[in-house]
Amino acid sequence: MPESKTDKLTDTADLQLIREAAAEAGKIALRYYGKDPEVWLKNGQSPVSEADLAVDRFLQEFLLQARPDYGWISEETATDEQRTGRKRAFVVDPIDGTRAFLAGDNQWCVSIAVIEDAKPRCGVLDVPVRKEVLTAVRGQGAFQNGKAISAQLPDDGSSYPVAMSRSHFNELPEGFRSKVAFASYVPSLAYRIAKVGRSELAGTFVRGGAHDWDLAAADLLLSEAGGKLLTLEGQALSYGIVNGPAMSQKPFSHDVLVAAVAGFDNEMLSVVRQLLSGHSNA
Repeated sequence: MPESKTDKLTDTADLQLIREAAAEAGKIALRYYGKDPEVWLKNGQSPVSEADLAVDRFLQEFLLQARPDYGWISEETATDEQRTGRKRAFVVDPIDGTRAFLAGDNQWCVSIAVIEDAKPRCGVLDVPVRKEVLTAVRGQGAFQNGKAISAQLPDDGSSYPVAMSRSHFNELPEGFRSKVAFASYVPSLAYRIAKVGRSELAGTFVRGGAHDWDLAAADLLLSEAGGKLLTLEGQALSYGIVNGPAMSQKPFSHDVLVAAVAGFDNEMLSVVRQLLSGHSNA
C-alpha cells in the first residue's frame, strides 16, 4: 500500500518531536557524564547508571505526554501491557553505549525511533559530546547536522574498513581478509551502524542478542543512507513483534546480523555469512 500524505506529515511531526526530546535527553545525560554516577548491574553483567534512568524517565514523560496513543519500548522501562498493540510506538535507548559513557568515551548517544507495522518510520541519534545529530525519515534520506549522508564503499581500490572482533578478523578466509581492514571497536552499537551510514565503515557485525532499542533508529539511518542491515538469510528486521502482532519490550533477541552498505557484493556477503554462522558474538 502506498504511503499517504497523512503518513508523511505524521513522520515529519514525529521526527521534530523526537529530535527535541533527544536534544534535551542529551543535556540531562551530560549532567552525569564524567562525574562518577551510581551504577548497577542488570542480570549481573550489563551496567545501568543513574544517568540512564534519569534520561529514560524524562523521555517517557515527555514523549508519551505528546503522543499518549503511542506504545513504548525502552531498554530501561518495565513492560506496560496496556501499551502493547498500539499502531505506533517509541523505541528508546536512553544511553546507547553506557560502558563508553561511564568510561568517559565520547562515542555514546541517545537513540529514539518511531515504529509502525514493525518498521521504523523516523529515527534520531543524538551524540551530545561530539555535537552530532543524525536523523532519518522513511523515504526522505538520512542526515547528520542537516547534511545528507551516504553509505558507500571505497572506490579507490583501498581495503574495506569493517568493525569486528579481532578473533573474527583472524579467521577470515585469506582471499577475503586482503580486502578488509580491521576497524577498532565502537562501544555504541547504534553509533557504529551510523558510521557505516556515513561511509566511515564499510560494514560491521552485530552481536546476537541485540534488541529493538539497539537497532531501530540506526537501521533506518543506514537504510536511508543507502545501506542495509540484514540477517544472515538476507532478510530485513522487524520491530516490536513477539510471537504475534502485539508490540512488546520483552527482551527477545534478533539473530546474528550483518550491516552492509550498498555495493557490498553477494560473494563477500556470502563469505561473511559462512564466517558468522558458527559464532554468537561480534
